[in-house]
Amino acid sequence: MFWYIVKSKLAIDTQLGLVFSLFIIDMKESVFFVILVMLLPVKGQLKTGFYSSSCPKAEDIVRSTVESYYNKDPSIAAGLLRLHFHDCFVQGCDASVLIKGSSAERNAVPNQGLRGFEVIDDAKAQLEALCPGLVSCADIIALAARDSVDLSDGPSWRVPTGRRDGRISSSSQASNLPSPLDSIAVQRQKFAAKGLDDHDLVTLVGAHTIGQTDCLFFRYRLYNFTATGNSDPTISQASLAELQALCPKDGDGSKRVALDKGSQTKFDASFFKNVRDGNAVLESDQRLLGDATTRNILQNYAGSIRGLLGFRFDLEFPKAMIKMSNIEVKTGAEGEIRKVCSKFN
Repeated sequence: MFWYIVKSKLAIDTQLGLVFSLFIIDMKESVFFVILVMLLPVKGQLKTGFYSSSCPKAEDIVRSTVESYYNKDPSIAAGLLRLHFHDCFVQGCDASVLIKGSSAERNAVPNQGLRGFEVIDDAKAQLEALCPGLVSCADIIALAARDSVDLSDGPSWRVPTGRRDGRISSSSQASNLPSPLDSIAVQRQKFAAKGLDDHDLVTLVGAHTIGQTDCLFFRYRLYNFTATGNSDPTISQASLAELQALCPKDGDGSKRVALDKGSQTKFDASFFKNVRDGNAVLESDQRLLGDATTRNILQNYAGSIRGLLGFRFDLEFPKAMIKMSNIEVKTGAEGEIRKVCSKFN
């Protein structure tokens, strides 16, 4: 990609690492162009097909591994997608969430329910046997997230690769992960801190179309929302009765409930319709309807013509995922390529 700006401005080719300084000199009726070229080091960047020469079967191995687990348990798709999200929101997309240890990121309270570690470990073991020391755990997570969406009848996309694995993993860094209790203002701040805007926020929350959550994280909405025994008034009466039946007041808090009523294994736009109609399970999801900006985006996805705007979500979700998967990535000589994803080299 070239950017040419006249009058002594820099023009940058980020692929070749060239910096051009372009001058235009007017001498009466003649125009002379002088191009000065300097070679400058440019930080490595992600690119699609990063392993096409060094490990051509890398993406196929990740895909076949995810598919084998998905065929046994389709809910693993949501787990792998969430794993990628949690990894990227803490220190960037560097597989720091995979490290084991009492003080590691993986052991932080917001990460206690994460799933899919065994899928990543399986794919990594196969890749180390075929291409030792080449494919990062961070890239495996990103590829597995894409494959999970695709297997769930959602969109697919070309994943830029070339990430390297981080050398730091701390549970204290995970305190700022988005929470189901967050207001729109807090959600917006947390996403903006990672370079993501309101459109990205709503689009990425759409991943809840294949998600699940524990009764523990939303039961307060059903029985004691205002500390006076009332339910959350934003929940539709039909959904309130259904959720109370699934999650009794003194029942098992670890019981899993689908976040997308009626379409929990299919990656589609029905989640947005459920939020629009007062059927969101998490309070943070329902709050998307209470803010003018996020409401407009949500309603566009929900649509009124069956399938039309669901297709639009299929187009926008990959863009948001690629943007998120670029958060604070480590490339070039940064970080390392782990031999085992759960421990540093």
